[in-house]
Amino acid sequence: MSFAVRQMGAGDLEAAVALQKLAFPPPFPQEYHWDASDLAHHIELFPGGQFVAIQEGAVIGTCSNTIVPEERWQARQNWYLTVGGPELGNFDRNGSTLYGIDITVHPEHRKQGVGRAFYETRFSLVRSWNLQRYGTGCRMPDYRDFALSHPGTEIERYAEEVVAGRANDRTLTPLLRYGLRFLCVIHEYMKDLESNNAGALLEWTP
Repeated sequence: MSFAVRQMGAGDLEAAVALQKLAFPPPFPQEYHWDASDLAHHIELFPGGQFVAIQEGAVIGTCSNTIVPEERWQARQNWYLTVGGPELGNFDRNGSTLYGIDITVHPEHRKQGVGRAFYETRFSLVRSWNLQRYGTGCRMPDYRDFALSHPGTEIERYAEEVVAGRANDRTLTPLLRYGLRFLCVIHEYMKDLESNNAGALLEWTP
């Protein structure tokens, strides 16, 4: 069944908030879910960077983005310091990097091309705004189980295994297939027990 991607509007907020809770249950930190005021602020700040996927009138996915200056990108810091927190305090309309802060897809609509469609939308935005890159910090939620079966494996080694195709991660692996390039692991990127609080820094350049 087909779906369409369009800009997020005020009428989508209730459904977007409900989708967060459905798509990211515990052990994902529940305090990281967007609330309606967060999303409304994102729309006000950067309306052209917030998207929803719609199927038969229902929101089945959301995609949030910001733009950060080059110095923030090059600093390779955690999520909060890079984007400026939930209020996106480091948003810079004249910045260099479209930074992906969230993609949420309804569990019943995964593996149907929604994530790829959002990434193609992001790549188009990079081109249309003449930005240097798309960048993001990516969760690695399958690290926890991998470490249990491979004791002593540091998350850097795990990331290398995923990049090489010798291990699969349900979040990192698809992004590599979309054409993003792995740069490094950032420790204490965000509170995330499954990823050992780390994030994989990724970029795509036009």
